[in-house]
Amino acid sequence: MANKNIDLAVVLHNDSDYKGWLVELKERFYSHRLKASCVTNGYLLEFYWKLGRDIEAQQYTNTYGSGFYKNLSQDLKNEMPEIKGFSPTNLKYMSYFYKLYAPLVANRPQVADDFMEGVYSADIQQSAPHNQNRQQGADDFKLLFMIPWDHHCRIISRCKGNMDKALFFVRKTWENNWGRDALLNWLDSDLYERDGKAITNFQSTLPAVQSDLAQQITKDPYQLDFLNLREKYDERDIEEELLNNVTRFLLELGKGFSYMGRQFRLEVGQQEFFPDLLFYNAHLHAYVVIELKAKSFHPSFLGQLSFYVSAINHQFKTDIDNPIIGLLICKDKDNVVAKYALDSYKEPMGISEYQLSKLFPKDFKSSMPTIEELEKELKDK
Repeated sequence: MANKNIDLAVVLHNDSDYKGWLVELKERFYSHRLKASCVTNGYLLEFYWKLGRDIEAQQYTNTYGSGFYKNLSQDLKNEMPEIKGFSPTNLKYMSYFYKLYAPLVANRPQVADDFMEGVYSADIQQSAPHNQNRQQGADDFKLLFMIPWDHHCRIISRCKGNMDKALFFVRKTWENNWGRDALLNWLDSDLYERDGKAITNFQSTLPAVQSDLAQQITKDPYQLDFLNLREKYDERDIEEELLNNVTRFLLELGKGFSYMGRQFRLEVGQQEFFPDLLFYNAHLHAYVVIELKAKSFHPSFLGQLSFYVSAINHQFKTDIDNPIIGLLICKDKDNVVAKYALDSYKEPMGISEYQLSKLFPKDFKSSMPTIEELEKELKDK
């Protein structure tokens, strides 16, 4: 327990271990900053990691209380007045950074030591997120040093000590090259809770690797709060709004999706059929056909989607494409009914819900004039 009646600055400056550590921090920082100018911000993050580790190992906050960060901040500024980044808040984040991810290397300290020696080489940057045979903990640890510090602060702040959730956003940031604004948007969208959560039959209908990848591209629910829909809307209204906001919809679908068409014309026998939306996913190397339903899920919906998947598989799939995937997006669903319904199909399909943020009354009219109204007004003058 910290004694509030003592002058913490005087006590710390009389602590020989603390003063020695302060000198070491200064030397370490300048050494890492020089390396960082030649490579990446990974060396700076390594410095932050080790500083956080030192604070926890020395238990300074337990000894001197929360005022320790303020004193350390001022001391570092005195030692390195031209350097920014040592505010009390930033120092706290360095401590949080270490504490949050320390379990990744808790039982394998050699992973951290080996990593610190060569993590910033091009070979490691290329292999970290992709090598399926490496230990996941080691890969995740390396990814920590490949995204900007500002991103880490925002992830740490929003994930509230949940390491799995924080690592999820670290991976997504690295894989999708998210900027700060994109990261903040996804942090606010419950992506961690929704990602890969659709009810599917992929495990029984696709090879193992393809099944895992296909599951990862799904969400449940899909957030369609960017759509402006009136009450008593139907599937066609959703389609039209999705096309009006196709860029937003592609972002919601996720990385790798390309829009192929709406009401895509299929000729089967002497008849024509029109699936709602057709996409191609570059990572899956597969077409993805999406059917929209403005009502609760019913097992009969899968019959139509299964037919579309089979038809597109026969007519458009090439030797380099993987099997077509069908995705049914409904207003809501009973998960048990959805699972039972999927069991009887051999085509790979998934079922998700969508969420809307607002609906306009049927007779709603915007207070802003339309382009036609503006043109008419100008002509009348």
